[in-house]
Amino acid sequence: MESTKNNPLKDKSYAFALEIILITKQMNVNREFVLSKQLLKSGTSIGANVEEANQAESKADFIHKLSISNKEACETNYWLRLSRDSKTLDKFQSEKLISSCKEIERLLTSITHVTQNKKNGHGEQGAG
Repeated sequence: MESTKNNPLKDKSYAFALEIILITKQMNVNREFVLSKQLLKSGTSIGANVEEANQAESKADFIHKLSISNKEACETNYWLRLSRDSKTLDKFQSEKLISSCKEIERLLTSITHVTQNKKNGHGEQGAG
């Protein structure tokens, strides 16, 4: 896997997408096609939108792409919870993925807020 220096969001979202691909392959073996398709689509879209954000043409475009990525992460969290609660995925697998997804959501939210504050001229606040 290619490492992206100083970009944990890209690394985490890419690794998460790989995990989603593997788990949805397993779901397909078990003939669970509907949930797996939804999970694959939203779970891999997170990283794709992060990649697009890193090629943004402006701060507004960057924030917009990360907001889409965050929506995809929320949707992925939904499909993971549904898969866990319907026993389509075992509890250990789903809890691990849900935890990773929540971590990515927190990163997306934090980066979006910091960027929005800088865009609005607030910058970083000093402790003084």
